[in-house]
Amino acid sequence: MKDIDAISGDVLDVALRLHRDLGPGLLESVYEAVLAGRLETMGYVVARQRPIDISFEGLRFDAAFRIDLLVDERLIVEIKSVERLLPVHAKQLLTYLRLTKQPVGLLINFGGDTLKEGVRRLVNNYKPSASFAPLREQI
Repeated sequence: MKDIDAISGDVLDVALRLHRDLGPGLLESVYEAVLAGRLETMGYVVARQRPIDISFEGLRFDAAFRIDLLVDERLIVEIKSVERLLPVHAKQLLTYLRLTKQPVGLLINFGGDTLKEGVRRLVNNYKPSASFAPLREQI
């Protein structure tokens, strides 16, 4: 099983190439499809628009929300194509992480001029490895 930091790195590498080659401003669904397809060719198992059920006070809600991409059943990737990320976008991903009990998620916005300002790595009670810490500070 590949390390979560290595998976995150591969997703970011592919996302950077996509943004450079396709440019900003396409629909989120386009970036989602291309990113998923490229990751699959690299050997990852990628679920698109994975429905997530939740339970609250004894009630069950089927497909309460959908995860844009779930990579190797371990990394949630939330894709945006907006002018700039807003705090609500990070809150959305953090909620997904908490409800699915996943440790790490990437919020990637393809809508800006450069991808660097549009990437956020969010953690849910996760301790990053020392090898990933410098990259985290750069983003």
